[in-house]
Order: sequence, then structure tokens, then C-alpha cells
Amino acid sequence: MYAYHSAIIIIIISHNLTAPITGLSRGRPTTELHTTLIVSLILSSFLVVSFAGNFYQDFDITWGDGRGKILNNGQLLTLSLDKPSGSGFQSKNQYLFGKIDMQLKLVPGNSAGTVTAYYLSSQGPTHDEIDFEFLGNVSGDPYIMHTNVFSQGKGNREQQFYLWFDPTADFHTYSILWNPKSIIFSVDGTPIREFKNSESKGVPYPKNQPMRIYSSLWNADDWATRGGLVKTDWSHAPFTASYRNFKADACVWSSSGSSSCKANSPPSGSKKNAWFSQQLDSTSQARMKWVQKNYMIYNYCTDTKRFPQGFPPECATTNLS
Repeated sequence: MYAYHSAIIIIIISHNLTAPITGLSRGRPTTELHTTLIVSLILSSFLVVSFAGNFYQDFDITWGDGRGKILNNGQLLTLSLDKPSGSGFQSKNQYLFGKIDMQLKLVPGNSAGTVTAYYLSSQGPTHDEIDFEFLGNVSGDPYIMHTNVFSQGKGNREQQFYLWFDPTADFHTYSILWNPKSIIFSVDGTPIREFKNSESKGVPYPKNQPMRIYSSLWNADDWATRGGLVKTDWSHAPFTASYRNFKADACVWSSSGSSSCKANSPPSGSKKNAWFSQQLDSTSQARMKWVQKNYMIYNYCTDTKRFPQGFPPECATTNLS
């Protein structure tokens, strides 16, 4: 199902459209894939694709030998993990800026040792990446939500949180808003983290490399739960995570090397495209600080043992509680 901005004419476009993982191995390499998009929008200078997706149209299951499944006429996707293998998928499209929403229901019960990764990433040794990762735990103990940002191959910008709800009981929306000014991570509409463009301080910012959406469910019991002390209990396998209600308001990068957003600049006065210049207002900042005060359990910008000579320069512009 597609939603369109100021439609003038309907056209059909056919075009050919894994990220390397630094530090963590989330899955197996995959190949470029082919997709057909139905796009309804031609503006004089700008095209933003906005769609509430069908998993058959928007994603490909890339590994897992049948452990990943698209169900309910494309409205539901599940990934499973057992002892021989996990599974994963990737988007058909690449994006260069956008607001990406996905609803996830995480592995229930004893999920210790498992990791559900949901992230944007480009390719190559100087790749960019925007990460959500959910580290499983034994029954009754909370998940850890791990976030990170890579720019030009450099990551190590971890912030970790507990959640204020049970992420296994129902679906919840995990969002990444990525525009030229900042990257905002949100959960059910509540911002939890902002990574601002700090190029003026010499910090590279993801702005030139288109990224795909990836997700995988895999075994990481060498580190994921209590530093690897708690191992995966395979008697509970298969472990399953579920996905639905994918939505992207985004600039799509074509196989010819051009963006659907001309010059990465949307027209003025477009409420639908407000994400392109969106920043946190005072209310959103207050909500984020509430999350950080009550649920943040690690922040690289306050880790004096890790950075005894001083924090990375972007930490000066990081919103802290």
C-alpha cells in the first residue's frame, strides 16, 4: 500500500537496486536484488517516496534457509533462530535520508544469548551505519536496547537502554529519523537518542552514502548476555522475532546513482516532508531526557575510563539528562 505526496501522474519504474559489519557479525553477505516500485509523484524538483509497505514488495529474506518467512499476504515477517542458523532480511531500496518506522515483537521467554539487530547500513570499509540491537536475557530480566552510529567506518558510539515495557508481549514501533542535521532514535514516538551533525567539530556525519535496511536474528552468546556468561539455551529454540507495519518517508537512491530527492532539498512548505529538517522541540527534548534519566544504562559520552584523555568531540552536543 502506497501513500503519495501531491500526485501529478502515476508512473511505473523498474530498476535494479550485506553491509559489512564492524565489531559484530550479524549475518551473511548478500547480493544486489531487483525490485519494481510503483511511484505516484512527479514534482518539478523533488520526489519523496512515502509508503506503508508490503514485505514482499519492500524486502528480501537473504539468509537462513527458510527460517525467515513472509506471512499474511505480505503484512507480517518473522525471523527464527535455532542452533544451526539464524536468519535475516534486507530492503530492496537504498535510502539517503528518511524517516523509517518498523514495528517489532522480540523473542519472548528465555532469549539469553540471542541478538535481534535492526539497522541501516551502507557498504565498504568506510561504511555508515545506524543501529538498533536488542540483546536477549533470561526470563524475567529486561532486554537491553543497544544503539550505535557509524560514520565513515568509525563507530564506538554506544548508548544502551532498558525499555519501559515488555517488548515481547506486543508490537512496538522503533524509528530512525535521519536528515542532514541529526539522527534521532525513537521508540513508540518517544525520542531516546539524538546524534547531531558535528562536522564543524571535525566529526564525520552520514550524509553521502545510501543505506539499506537490514535485520537479523542470530546467536551471540559469546558476549550478548552478561558479557557471555549466560549461554543460549537451545531447548527453547526456535527463537522467533516478528515484524510488521514498515513505513518509509524517504529519499530513495536509484541504481543509476541518483536520489529521488533532487539536491537532497525538499520544497518549502511541505508538511509531509517535515522530517527532512526536523529537530527536537522542547517537549521532545524533555521526553528524551526522561528516558535517558530513567532507562539509560550506558553512554559512551560519560565513560571516563574508556576516554581518560577526554570525550569524543560530538559529546559536547549530545543531549544528556
